[in-house]
Amino acid sequence: MLLGLIAQAYSQASLDMSAGFVAQTYNKVQIPNQEGTAFDLYKDFQIQGPVLYYSLKLGYSFREKNHLFLLYAPLSVNYEGDAPFDIRFQNTTFLQGQNVNAHYKFNSYRVTYRRDVYSSEKWLLGIGVTAKIRDAEIRLTEADKSDKKDDFGFVPLLNIYAEYNLHNWALFFEGDGLAGGPGRAFDLYLGGKVPVNDRLIIKAAYRMVEGGADVPAVYNFTMLHFANLGLIIKL
Repeated sequence: MLLGLIAQAYSQASLDMSAGFVAQTYNKVQIPNQEGTAFDLYKDFQIQGPVLYYSLKLGYSFREKNHLFLLYAPLSVNYEGDAPFDIRFQNTTFLQGQNVNAHYKFNSYRVTYRRDVYSSEKWLLGIGVTAKIRDAEIRLTEADKSDKKDDFGFVPLLNIYAEYNLHNWALFFEGDGLAGGPGRAFDLYLGGKVPVNDRLIIKAAYRMVEGGADVPAVYNFTMLHFANLGLIIKL
């Protein structure tokens, strides 16, 4: 009973569910780097159908100013079109004019710890760190040939959060990001949220994801734009 009372007084859990549409600016690929053919999945092929996505984030707040988040955010995009030129990808060459199906996967798993460093009647500011696991794949398929490149790895990121309250709704900005070395990664949100009651919040946001890697095995940089609607449920 004592542990339960302490948990109620000093901790709070939440479930953040989001979904929406995805658009792209570019998706540049060269695999392997240097030896492969440079092409752009978005500009050289056509996206198949509207691209939808969703994400789930479980939050846990404790001792008022400390927050822990677990995020699952899968993403999958399909492309199709005639190869505009010969494309050497991995160990396979896809000839100009041949119909190619392409698949781009970028699933993200994250653990974030953030601490509030400033709070007032209107403002809330927090900083933290994120441990991100990326599960990525690019695959090209022709009638009688197929090749793919997998990329599974760990990325450390910095996390920032800012919120400005306006009576019964709030503006917020949240970002994970880091640049330097062989690549960069940025995942930024800008939006608003409105409480429905003490346990339910509706939110809408624009999300931008940009980044990639420039290493001997892989060159891939992409920019994605998300129209985001979601619910935050206090458990």
